[in-house]
Amino acid sequence: MSQHKELARTWLNHLAVERGLSKNTLSNYRRDLERYTDWLEAAGITELSAVQTTDIEAYVTDLRRGDPGRGRAPLAASSSGRALVVARGLHKFAALEDAVAVDVAAEVSPPATGRTLPDTLNIEEVEKLLESVPTGEGATALDLRDRALLELLYGTGARISEVTALNVDDLVGCEGLLRITGKGDKQRIVPVGSAAIKASEEYLVRARPVFTKGKTHIALLNTRGGALSRQSAWAALKTRAQRAGITKSISPHTLRHSYATHLLEGGADVRVVQELLGHSSVTTTQIYTHVTAENLRQVWASSHPRA
Repeated sequence: MSQHKELARTWLNHLAVERGLSKNTLSNYRRDLERYTDWLEAAGITELSAVQTTDIEAYVTDLRRGDPGRGRAPLAASSSGRALVVARGLHKFAALEDAVAVDVAAEVSPPATGRTLPDTLNIEEVEKLLESVPTGEGATALDLRDRALLELLYGTGARISEVTALNVDDLVGCEGLLRITGKGDKQRIVPVGSAAIKASEEYLVRARPVFTKGKTHIALLNTRGGALSRQSAWAALKTRAQRAGITKSISPHTLRHSYATHLLEGGADVRVVQELLGHSSVTTTQIYTHVTAENLRQVWASSHPRA
């Protein structure tokens, strides 16, 4: 018997004798433990001490994704969350028993219950949205500001609050790399494309001087010269989407979700996307892999002769 299966059996006995859990609860724990230890063995891991945090995150992702080829349906966030609780309990018990040196499962967060992705825009819809906002000589100052806002949101994948917090100095001379300040004041460096740079430069030169009252260094301003709020930025996004004829529900995160989805569809590694989005855990980023996996299934079903 492998080490982790032996530890799982010992922990179940502990729960029955020391904790007095009901037979039904123990049965549920046993099922989840078998699922976890079987997954470890399939991954070639026979010692609990060899498990890494990334392995546990991958386990949760596999539970959410399912495996239709083996008759395993995807688990809901609540079910995969309970399975993670059991896996974490096993690792905590192993650490208390000195069977492992470190509890690598302690920091793994369960998937949010009921969490669903807002609508994403496909590439054609993103281009339609962006190109519907005028630039050049005929554009108004408001057009140029909104074009810079949308190009930055989609070009960097940043949260709307992160984009509206950018200073002029952040944009001037950024040379294709933008410093984003995210949650908890954590900073990350993200590439920013030529389209977003061009739109930002045109806004700073031609439009911002129209708005500014010299009171703030914030880059994106409202018509009164103050910092553009998240709410106003959201309203600008919805207005531009309506004018572009996009009927999908648009939220502040729509372009961020689209950014992540398009990167993964283009072959980007999920760890790279995690860094670009500023997610503390790859589990958060891996929710996007369900979208791309479904796209792959649709392409396969419509293209493969034996589908």
